Amino acid sequence: MLIDSHVNLHAPQFDGDRDEVIARAREAGVRLMVNICDRVSNFPACRAVADAPDIWCTVGTHPHEAKENPDLTAAELVALAKDPRVVGIGECGLDFHYDLSPRDIQATVFRAHVAAARETGLPLVVHTREADEIMGGILEEEFARGPFRLLMHCYTSGPDLARRAAALGAWFSVSGIATFKAAEDVREVIREMPADRIIVETDCPYLAPVPHRGRRNEPAYIPHILAKLAEIRGWSLDEADARTTEAFFALFDRIPRP
Repeated sequence: MLIDSHVNLHAPQFDGDRDEVIARAREAGVRLMVNICDRVSNFPACRAVADAPDIWCTVGTHPHEAKENPDLTAAELVALAKDPRVVGIGECGLDFHYDLSPRDIQATVFRAHVAAARETGLPLVVHTREADEIMGGILEEEFARGPFRLLMHCYTSGPDLARRAAALGAWFSVSGIATFKAAEDVREVIREMPADRIIVETDCPYLAPVPHRGRRNEPAYIPHILAKLAEIRGWSLDEADARTTEAFFALFDRIPRP
């Protein structure tokens, strides 16, 4: 069962052909997609895509956008997460590469998401870039206050943070970056990820996998990522499909199996 665990189908890059992109995904065998919210103010657009029976969504604010709503509360996220099509909290986290929002605001807004994930029981979709030590500290500190489920989405950070997150029971998602020639460091971390907690994603319209690198990404390209994961882990394609499917439904347990 092909599943794209992280799409951004409400993004403006799809405004001209969104229906065609979704149709191509279905033709390629993609059975489920999770449309990821980039900021709470944009939740209505994100949610509108999830009206289709095979598309679900999350609610949250990306660290780039944290400055838009620095006083975001867990209560606001919890209220929006009552929508039955919402299956996760995020994406949220820390991004110290671009610093498009102040770091202290990123951390504060991230903690609000953690609290919402803890209260709702929904998985936390975590974005982290060049913030390994601080991210690890926040996750461990928050987990000590009460457990929550988390997904380290499009994981490209280092092995130390991966080990710390795995010790908290984290899931990890593999993206098209795993297919890039220069990404051997990413593949090394993938080889050590917990075998029962790996899923795949496109993060479309970004990060198109080889052989589509440099083009707009779309969910129909997820087979290339699954095949690369199988190669990296030494699994057959059927085993990779079965393992990632089981891991997906264990994490996103609000979604019924089709």
